[in-house]
Amino acid sequence: MNCLLMRESPLIIALNKEKTVYDGFITVMEKDLRIRISLPPDRQMKQAKYDCNNISLKVRLQHSTNLMAFILELKTVLEVALKSQPGCQSFSPPQYYSQLITEIEILGWDKLLFIDAEFRTLKLKAEDTAGHQHAITVKLKSKYPTEAPEFSADLPVPLVITWTSQSTLANVHSQFLLNVEALSEFWSVLDEIDEQTWVLEPEKPTKADSMRRIAIGNNVSIKVQIDPRHPKMLPECCLLGAEHVVTPLRNKLNANMHLWNPDCSVLQNMTDVLEIEFPSPTTHEKSSFSVECGICYSYRLESAIPDQVCNDPRCGQPFHQACLYEWLRGLPTSRQSFNIVFGECPYCSKPITVKMVTGNA
Repeated sequence: MNCLLMRESPLIIALNKEKTVYDGFITVMEKDLRIRISLPPDRQMKQAKYDCNNISLKVRLQHSTNLMAFILELKTVLEVALKSQPGCQSFSPPQYYSQLITEIEILGWDKLLFIDAEFRTLKLKAEDTAGHQHAITVKLKSKYPTEAPEFSADLPVPLVITWTSQSTLANVHSQFLLNVEALSEFWSVLDEIDEQTWVLEPEKPTKADSMRRIAIGNNVSIKVQIDPRHPKMLPECCLLGAEHVVTPLRNKLNANMHLWNPDCSVLQNMTDVLEIEFPSPTTHEKSSFSVECGICYSYRLESAIPDQVCNDPRCGQPFHQACLYEWLRGLPTSRQSFNIVFGECPYCSKPITVKMVTGNA
Protein backbone atom coordinates (compact mmCIF):
# COMPACT_ATOMS: atom_id res chain seq x y z
CA MET A 1 0.00 0.00 0.00
CA ASN A 2 2.88 2.36 0.77
CA CYS A 3 4.24 1.99 -2.76
CA LEU A 4 0.81 2.72 -4.20
CA LEU A 5 0.48 5.73 -1.91
CA MET A 6 3.84 7.12 -3.02
CA ARG A 7 2.90 6.69 -6.66
CA GLU A 8 -0.53 8.36 -6.31
CA SER A 9 0.46 11.03 -3.74
CA PRO A 10 4.26 11.48 -3.78
CA LEU A 11 4.07 14.62 -1.60
CA ILE A 12 2.69 12.69 1.39
CA ILE A 13 5.33 10.93 3.50
CA ALA A 14 5.39 8.87 6.67
CA LEU A 15 6.96 10.65 9.65
CA ASN A 16 7.75 7.55 11.75
CA LYS A 17 8.99 4.02 11.29
CA GLU A 18 5.64 2.54 12.23
CA LYS A 19 4.09 4.48 9.33
CA THR A 20 1.19 5.68 11.47
CA VAL A 21 1.73 9.42 11.00
CA TYR A 22 1.63 10.98 7.53
CA ASP A 23 2.19 14.58 6.55
CA GLY A 24 2.47 16.44 3.28
CA PHE A 25 0.37 17.73 0.39
CA ILE A 26 -2.22 16.39 -2.00
CA THR A 27 -2.70 18.05 -5.38
CA VAL A 28 -6.25 18.95 -6.37
CA MET A 29 -7.04 21.15 -9.40
CA GLU A 30 -3.37 22.23 -9.62
CA LYS A 31 -3.40 23.32 -5.97
CA ASP A 32 -1.25 21.73 -3.24
CA LEU A 33 -3.30 21.28 -0.06
CA ARG A 34 -1.68 20.45 3.32
CA ILE A 35 -2.87 17.32 5.08
CA ARG A 36 -1.79 15.41 8.21
CA ILE A 37 -3.17 12.00 9.20
CA SER A 38 -2.48 10.04 12.39
CA LEU A 39 -3.39 6.33 12.50
CA PRO A 40 -3.77 4.20 15.66
CA PRO A 41 -1.28 1.32 16.21
CA ASP A 42 -3.68 -1.16 14.59
CA ARG A 43 -4.05 1.28 11.66
CA GLN A 44 -7.81 1.11 11.78
CA MET A 45 -9.28 4.09 9.91
CA LYS A 46 -12.15 4.46 12.39
CA GLN A 47 -9.75 5.71 15.08
CA ALA A 48 -7.66 7.86 12.73
CA LYS A 49 -7.18 11.60 13.25
CA TYR A 50 -6.40 14.33 10.76
CA ASP A 51 -5.87 18.07 10.68
CA CYS A 52 -9.24 18.92 9.08
CA ASN A 53 -12.29 19.55 11.23
CA ASN A 54 -14.74 19.16 8.33
CA ILE A 55 -17.37 16.75 9.69
CA SER A 56 -18.36 15.41 6.28
CA LEU A 57 -14.74 14.46 5.62
CA LYS A 58 -14.47 12.79 9.02
CA VAL A 59 -17.39 10.52 8.23
CA ARG A 60 -15.74 9.56 4.96
CA LEU A 61 -12.44 8.90 6.76
CA GLN A 62 -14.06 6.54 9.23
CA HIS A 63 -15.77 4.60 6.48
CA SER A 64 -12.68 4.20 4.26
CA THR A 65 -11.18 0.71 4.12
CA ASN A 66 -7.59 1.95 4.14
CA LEU A 67 -5.44 5.07 3.88
CA MET A 68 -5.09 4.87 0.09
CA ALA A 69 -8.87 4.66 -0.38
CA PHE A 70 -9.30 7.67 1.87
CA ILE A 71 -6.74 9.75 -0.05
CA LEU A 72 -8.44 9.01 -3.37
CA GLU A 73 -11.86 9.81 -1.99
CA LEU A 74 -10.54 12.94 -0.29
CA LYS A 75 -9.28 14.25 -3.63
CA THR A 76 -12.73 13.87 -5.12
CA VAL A 77 -14.40 15.65 -2.20
CA LEU A 78 -11.88 18.51 -2.24
CA GLU A 79 -12.26 18.98 -5.99
CA VAL A 80 -16.02 19.43 -5.57
CA ALA A 81 -15.43 21.85 -2.68
CA LEU A 82 -12.93 23.92 -4.66
CA LYS A 83 -15.18 24.14 -7.69
CA SER A 84 -17.98 25.54 -5.51
CA GLN A 85 -15.77 28.36 -4.20
CA PRO A 86 -16.26 31.84 -5.77
CA GLY A 87 -13.55 32.67 -8.28
CA CYS A 88 -12.58 29.06 -8.80
CA GLN A 89 -11.49 28.43 -12.37
CA SER A 90 -11.72 25.11 -14.15
CA PHE A 91 -9.46 24.82 -17.14
CA SER A 92 -10.58 23.31 -20.42
CA PRO A 93 -8.46 20.79 -22.30
CA PRO A 94 -5.80 22.15 -24.71
CA GLN A 95 -7.95 21.22 -27.71
CA TYR A 96 -10.55 23.77 -26.57
CA TYR A 97 -8.08 26.66 -26.76
CA SER A 98 -6.41 25.56 -29.98
CA GLN A 99 -9.79 25.19 -31.72
CA LEU A 100 -10.96 28.57 -30.45
CA ILE A 101 -7.81 30.35 -31.64
CA THR A 102 -8.12 28.64 -35.03
CA GLU A 103 -11.74 29.84 -35.33
CA ILE A 104 -10.73 33.40 -34.44
CA GLU A 105 -7.97 33.33 -37.06
CA ILE A 106 -10.43 32.13 -39.71
CA LEU A 107 -12.93 34.82 -38.70
CA GLY A 108 -10.24 37.50 -38.50
CA TRP A 109 -8.70 39.07 -35.42
CA ASP A 110 -10.04 42.45 -36.57
CA LYS A 111 -13.56 41.16 -35.81
CA LEU A 112 -12.65 40.47 -32.18
CA LEU A 113 -13.51 43.32 -29.81
CA PHE A 114 -12.88 41.52 -26.51
CA ILE A 115 -11.97 38.17 -25.00
CA ASP A 116 -11.64 37.46 -21.29
CA ALA A 117 -8.71 35.77 -19.58
CA GLU A 118 -10.55 32.44 -19.37
CA PHE A 119 -11.36 32.41 -23.11
CA ARG A 120 -15.04 32.04 -22.19
CA THR A 121 -16.58 35.39 -23.13
CA LEU A 122 -16.00 37.05 -26.49
CA LYS A 123 -17.35 40.15 -28.21
CA LEU A 124 -17.40 40.23 -31.99
CA LYS A 125 -18.01 43.36 -34.03
CA ALA A 126 -19.91 43.75 -37.28
CA GLU A 127 -20.84 46.60 -39.62
CA ASP A 128 -23.98 46.73 -41.74
CA THR A 129 -24.13 48.23 -45.24
CA ALA A 130 -25.28 51.59 -43.83
CA GLY A 131 -22.14 51.85 -41.71
CA HIS A 132 -23.76 51.14 -38.32
CA GLN A 133 -21.40 49.44 -35.86
CA HIS A 134 -22.67 46.47 -33.85
CA ALA A 135 -21.36 43.94 -31.32
CA ILE A 136 -22.44 40.47 -30.26
CA THR A 137 -21.43 38.86 -26.97
CA VAL A 138 -20.71 35.12 -27.09
CA LYS A 139 -20.43 33.15 -23.84
CA LEU A 140 -18.92 29.73 -24.46
CA LYS A 141 -19.83 26.66 -22.40
CA SER A 142 -17.43 24.05 -21.06
CA LYS A 143 -18.49 21.53 -23.74
CA TYR A 144 -18.05 23.95 -26.65
CA PRO A 145 -18.74 23.41 -29.52
CA THR A 146 -21.05 20.50 -28.65
CA GLU A 147 -22.97 22.72 -26.23
CA ALA A 148 -24.43 25.88 -27.74
CA PRO A 149 -23.02 29.21 -26.45
CA GLU A 150 -25.15 32.03 -25.10
CA PHE A 151 -25.60 35.02 -27.41
CA SER A 152 -26.64 38.59 -26.66
CA ALA A 153 -26.71 41.83 -28.64
CA ASP A 154 -28.19 45.32 -28.44
CA LEU A 155 -31.15 44.84 -30.79
CA PRO A 156 -34.81 45.99 -30.74
CA VAL A 157 -35.95 42.45 -31.64
CA PRO A 158 -34.90 38.99 -30.40
CA LEU A 159 -31.51 37.83 -31.65
CA VAL A 160 -31.80 34.68 -33.76
CA ILE A 161 -28.71 32.45 -33.98
CA THR A 162 -28.90 28.79 -35.05
CA TRP A 163 -26.24 26.52 -33.57
CA THR A 164 -25.11 22.95 -34.27
CA SER A 165 -22.07 21.00 -33.05
CA GLN A 166 -20.37 21.87 -36.36
CA SER A 167 -20.97 25.62 -36.01
CA THR A 168 -18.08 28.05 -35.60
CA LEU A 169 -17.56 31.69 -34.66
CA ALA A 170 -17.55 32.53 -38.36
CA ASN A 171 -21.06 31.03 -38.64
CA VAL A 172 -22.18 33.09 -35.66
CA HIS A 173 -20.75 36.28 -37.18
CA SER A 174 -22.46 35.63 -40.52
CA GLN A 175 -25.83 35.04 -38.87
CA PHE A 176 -25.38 38.14 -36.72
CA LEU A 177 -24.73 40.20 -39.85
CA LEU A 178 -28.02 38.96 -41.31
CA ASN A 179 -29.81 40.03 -38.11
CA VAL A 180 -28.42 43.57 -38.15
CA GLU A 181 -28.72 43.98 -41.91
CA ALA A 182 -32.46 43.34 -41.64
CA LEU A 183 -32.63 46.28 -39.19
CA SER A 184 -30.39 48.68 -41.09
CA GLU A 185 -33.29 50.80 -42.40
CA PHE A 186 -34.72 51.01 -38.87
CA TRP A 187 -31.50 52.53 -37.51
CA SER A 188 -31.24 54.90 -40.49
CA VAL A 189 -34.72 56.24 -39.69
CA LEU A 190 -33.70 56.86 -36.08
CA ASP A 191 -30.40 58.40 -37.16
CA GLU A 192 -32.30 61.04 -39.15
CA ILE A 193 -34.52 61.82 -36.16
CA ASP A 194 -31.55 62.00 -33.78
CA GLU A 195 -29.55 64.27 -36.09
CA GLN A 196 -32.29 66.64 -37.28
CA THR A 197 -34.53 67.07 -34.21
CA TRP A 198 -34.17 67.63 -30.48
CA VAL A 199 -34.76 64.24 -28.86
CA LEU A 200 -35.85 64.61 -25.23
CA GLU A 201 -36.01 60.90 -24.44
CA PRO A 202 -34.14 58.61 -24.21
CA GLU A 203 -31.19 60.76 -23.16
CA LYS A 204 -28.65 58.23 -24.44
CA PRO A 205 -30.47 55.87 -26.81
CA THR A 206 -29.11 52.40 -27.45
CA LYS A 207 -29.45 50.27 -30.56
CA ALA A 208 -32.37 48.51 -28.88
CA ASP A 209 -34.40 51.70 -28.28
CA SER A 210 -37.23 52.13 -30.78
CA MET A 211 -38.92 55.08 -29.05
CA ARG A 212 -38.09 58.76 -29.46
CA ARG A 213 -39.71 61.71 -27.72
CA ILE A 214 -39.22 64.68 -30.03
CA ALA A 215 -39.55 68.33 -29.04
CA ILE A 216 -42.17 70.32 -30.98
CA GLY A 217 -42.12 73.48 -28.90
CA ASN A 218 -41.92 74.73 -25.34
CA ASN A 219 -43.49 71.99 -23.16
CA VAL A 220 -44.92 70.25 -26.24
CA SER A 221 -43.53 67.03 -27.69
CA ILE A 222 -44.48 63.89 -29.57
CA LYS A 223 -43.54 60.36 -28.61
CA VAL A 224 -43.09 58.02 -31.59
CA GLN A 225 -42.58 54.25 -31.51
CA ILE A 226 -40.84 53.05 -34.66
CA ASP A 227 -41.60 49.50 -35.80
CA PRO A 228 -38.21 47.77 -36.26
CA ARG A 229 -39.60 45.49 -38.97
CA HIS A 230 -41.51 48.23 -40.84
CA PRO A 231 -39.70 51.47 -39.96
CA LYS A 232 -41.13 53.54 -42.81
CA MET A 233 -44.76 52.92 -41.84
CA LEU A 234 -46.79 55.32 -39.70
CA PRO A 235 -45.47 54.86 -36.13
CA GLU A 236 -47.45 54.88 -32.92
CA CYS A 237 -47.71 58.54 -31.88
CA CYS A 238 -48.55 60.19 -28.58
CA LEU A 239 -48.68 63.97 -28.27
CA LEU A 240 -47.64 65.38 -24.89
CA GLY A 241 -48.26 68.85 -23.51
CA ALA A 242 -50.96 71.28 -22.49
CA GLU A 243 -54.35 70.28 -23.90
CA HIS A 244 -54.95 73.60 -25.67
CA VAL A 245 -51.73 73.05 -27.64
CA VAL A 246 -51.96 69.29 -28.15
CA THR A 247 -55.60 69.22 -29.38
CA PRO A 248 -54.99 71.11 -32.68
CA LEU A 249 -51.95 68.89 -33.40
CA ARG A 250 -53.96 65.76 -32.64
CA ASN A 251 -56.70 66.92 -35.00
CA LYS A 252 -54.16 67.47 -37.80
CA LEU A 253 -52.65 64.03 -37.18
CA ASN A 254 -56.04 62.35 -37.48
CA ALA A 255 -57.08 64.41 -40.51
CA ASN A 256 -53.84 64.00 -42.47
CA MET A 257 -52.98 60.41 -41.57
CA HIS A 258 -53.97 59.26 -45.06
CA LEU A 259 -51.20 61.41 -46.54
CA TRP A 260 -48.48 59.21 -45.02
CA ASN A 261 -46.13 58.09 -47.78
CA PRO A 262 -43.87 55.08 -47.03
CA ASP A 263 -41.54 56.17 -49.82
CA CYS A 264 -40.67 59.35 -47.92
CA SER A 265 -38.69 59.58 -44.71
CA VAL A 266 -40.49 59.29 -41.38
CA LEU A 267 -39.40 62.78 -40.39
CA GLN A 268 -40.68 64.30 -43.63
CA ASN A 269 -44.00 62.48 -43.24
CA MET A 270 -44.42 63.71 -39.68
CA THR A 271 -43.68 67.26 -40.81
CA ASP A 272 -46.32 67.01 -43.55
CA VAL A 273 -48.97 65.28 -41.44
CA LEU A 274 -48.65 67.60 -38.43
CA GLU A 275 -48.08 70.66 -40.66
CA ILE A 276 -45.19 71.86 -38.52
CA GLU A 277 -41.43 72.33 -38.68
CA PHE A 278 -39.57 70.44 -35.97
CA PRO A 279 -36.98 72.46 -34.06
CA SER A 280 -33.50 71.22 -34.96
CA PRO A 281 -30.00 71.63 -33.51
CA THR A 282 -29.28 74.14 -36.31
CA THR A 283 -32.20 76.41 -35.41
CA HIS A 284 -32.78 76.03 -31.66
CA GLU A 285 -30.90 75.43 -28.43
CA LYS A 286 -31.95 72.35 -26.50
CA SER A 287 -32.24 74.46 -23.34
CA SER A 288 -35.35 76.01 -24.92
CA PHE A 289 -37.14 72.67 -24.39
CA SER A 290 -35.44 71.50 -21.19
CA VAL A 291 -37.75 73.38 -18.80
CA GLU A 292 -37.31 72.46 -15.14
CA CYS A 293 -40.04 70.89 -13.04
CA GLY A 294 -41.98 73.56 -11.13
CA ILE A 295 -41.79 71.53 -7.90
CA CYS A 296 -38.31 69.96 -7.66
CA TYR A 297 -36.63 72.56 -9.93
CA SER A 298 -34.71 69.92 -11.88
CA TYR A 299 -35.09 68.68 -15.43
CA ARG A 300 -34.40 64.98 -14.96
CA LEU A 301 -35.76 62.99 -12.04
CA GLU A 302 -33.89 59.72 -12.42
CA SER A 303 -34.81 58.99 -16.07
CA ALA A 304 -38.06 60.99 -16.16
CA ILE A 305 -38.46 64.51 -17.54
CA PRO A 306 -41.32 66.97 -16.80
CA ASP A 307 -44.25 65.72 -18.90
CA GLN A 308 -47.27 66.94 -16.87
CA VAL A 309 -48.24 70.44 -18.00
CA CYS A 310 -50.78 72.89 -16.61
CA ASN A 311 -53.51 73.31 -19.24
CA ASP A 312 -54.05 77.00 -18.52
CA PRO A 313 -52.58 78.89 -21.53
CA ARG A 314 -51.33 81.68 -19.23
CA CYS A 315 -49.40 79.17 -17.08
CA GLY A 316 -48.22 76.07 -18.96
CA GLN A 317 -45.82 75.10 -16.14
CA PRO A 318 -44.43 71.55 -16.52
CA PHE A 319 -44.00 69.04 -13.67
CA HIS A 320 -42.65 65.55 -13.19
CA GLN A 321 -45.52 63.09 -12.79
CA ALA A 322 -44.10 61.83 -9.46
CA CYS A 323 -43.61 65.39 -8.13
CA LEU A 324 -47.09 66.56 -9.07
CA TYR A 325 -48.67 63.39 -7.69
CA GLU A 326 -46.95 63.79 -4.31
CA TRP A 327 -47.77 67.51 -4.23
CA LEU A 328 -51.48 67.02 -4.93
CA ARG A 329 -51.74 64.05 -2.60
CA GLY A 330 -50.51 66.25 0.25
CA LEU A 331 -53.20 68.91 -0.28
CA PRO A 332 -56.43 68.54 1.75
CA THR A 333 -58.44 70.00 -1.14
CA SER A 334 -57.33 67.34 -3.64
CA ARG A 335 -59.52 64.35 -4.43
CA GLN A 336 -58.92 61.03 -6.14
CA SER A 337 -61.13 59.06 -8.52
CA PHE A 338 -59.79 55.64 -9.44
CA ASN A 339 -56.19 56.32 -10.51
CA ILE A 340 -56.62 60.06 -11.23
CA VAL A 341 -55.83 62.75 -8.67
CA PHE A 342 -57.62 66.10 -9.08
CA GLY A 343 -56.24 69.29 -7.55
CA GLU A 344 -54.89 72.79 -8.18
CA CYS A 345 -51.77 73.82 -10.08
CA PRO A 346 -49.02 74.81 -7.61
CA TYR A 347 -48.37 77.95 -9.74
CA CYS A 348 -51.70 79.32 -10.93
CA SER A 349 -54.19 77.40 -8.76
CA LYS A 350 -56.15 76.35 -11.86
CA PRO A 351 -57.51 72.77 -11.98
CA ILE A 352 -54.90 70.12 -12.82
CA THR A 353 -54.94 66.33 -12.85
CA VAL A 354 -52.32 63.61 -12.73
CA LYS A 355 -52.41 59.83 -12.93
CA MET A 356 -51.43 57.93 -9.83
CA VAL A 357 -47.76 56.94 -9.92
CA THR A 358 -47.36 53.17 -10.38
CA GLY A 359 -46.43 51.49 -7.11
CA ASN A 360 -48.22 53.99 -4.88
CA ALA A 361 -51.36 53.03 -3.06
